[in-house]
Amino acid sequence: MAGPTVTDMATLPNQLPMLAADPTGRSLGLDLPPGTLLDTTIEGSWGEPLLWRADAPAAPGDWLRLTSARRTAGLHPVLIGGRAHSEPHPDKWELDPDLASYPGDHDAEEVLAELWEDSAQEDSDWPGLATAGPPAADPDARAAEVTDSLVGGTGWLKEPRLALVPARRSADIPAAIGWCGSVNLTNDVAPLCAVLRSWEDRFGIRVVALTFDELVVSVAAPPRTLAEAEAIAAEHYAFCPDNIDQSSHGSLRAYAEREVLGAHAWQFWWD
Repeated sequence: MAGPTVTDMATLPNQLPMLAADPTGRSLGLDLPPGTLLDTTIEGSWGEPLLWRADAPAAPGDWLRLTSARRTAGLHPVLIGGRAHSEPHPDKWELDPDLASYPGDHDAEEVLAELWEDSAQEDSDWPGLATAGPPAADPDARAAEVTDSLVGGTGWLKEPRLALVPARRSADIPAAIGWCGSVNLTNDVAPLCAVLRSWEDRFGIRVVALTFDELVVSVAAPPRTLAEAEAIAAEHYAFCPDNIDQSSHGSLRAYAEREVLGAHAWQFWWD
């Protein structure tokens, strides 16, 4: 495979190859546990690592401890795998960085409006982007709280691994590794990452976990009224119709009340 394109390299230098000679990451200001560099895509080797993954299951506090990697090396922490019903190992996922464009080349509202028109809501006008109030928590503190709830045997993720991904921001993690979990909605995950960027700006989200076909974000500024939650639920429907169509909620209002109002995390799944 050809490996990263010029555009990919222009967005952010990949510091992961340094970990091949320095597994502890000390040259990058890190103190890493034993881990593995992964470069496997659907086409074979990517030519350089897409992510670093810890060998042992994540424990509470691990995500927060590695947030310094963003500042020192441009590496963002995220939980990987941990679902019994899907492939747990990212080196066996159908990663395809060639499919991913650059998130910054897409406009979040245009992406959502187009997806809305393609959805079952096509007979309704796109309601526009939801507004957000001030964060109720520091985004990183909220992300640490959410990740801790997902690990240690008490959360719905079973023995996920902590990973580090070279990305400009947390919202870009799926595109950076060529994640194809949303392929039944769109082949190119970058437009969805543009939406995640917008949520990062408006709601203080962080991409905290990825499985084969699921994505979890923490939310520092959750909606505090049902009207606010319904506006965000419309964005969720465009972003991931299966969250409503393949659930028992039955309506956007019910979904907003049960899954969005006051929620510190949003979970998405594409059938």
